[in-house]
Amino acid sequence: MNDKEQLFTDIVKQHKSTIYSVCFMFANNAHEADDLFSEVLMRLWQGFDSFEQRSSVATWVWRVSLNTCISCNRKSKRYADLKVEMGRNLFTDTDSESRQMRQLHDRIHRLQPFDRAIVLLWLENMSYEEIAAIVGISVKNLSVRLYRIKEEMKKMSN
Repeated sequence: MNDKEQLFTDIVKQHKSTIYSVCFMFANNAHEADDLFSEVLMRLWQGFDSFEQRSSVATWVWRVSLNTCISCNRKSKRYADLKVEMGRNLFTDTDSESRQMRQLHDRIHRLQPFDRAIVLLWLENMSYEEIAAIVGISVKNLSVRLYRIKEEMKKMSN
């Protein structure tokens, strides 16, 4: 393995849970989440040489992951056949924590893709400044959108 491949592998290992979290929030089932994960990895690799490090690696990974999932969600294309197993399957586990996660996932999944991305970043305890930088809006705009999203989610029934 050359230095470039090793660096990419290290980045993926470090940010694997972030990538899968984004994919999970845009997927309808575990298979689709795995497909999205594969697509994100492919797009990260394709953009690896052109990453200019004007932002942190974490911000770049978030941005590529969100843009890939939003794009795939819009186009409803078929994804690569590479299968990635992540262990726990939150789509089928039946314990109380998994049911709560599923309920949250269902409500978030009803949001528009851009709003989904904002909620996902907020749930990761990112600052408003970080979220705004990743999604490309002002902090004030983010604050207003997040308030409206929360109100919309409160009104949703299961």
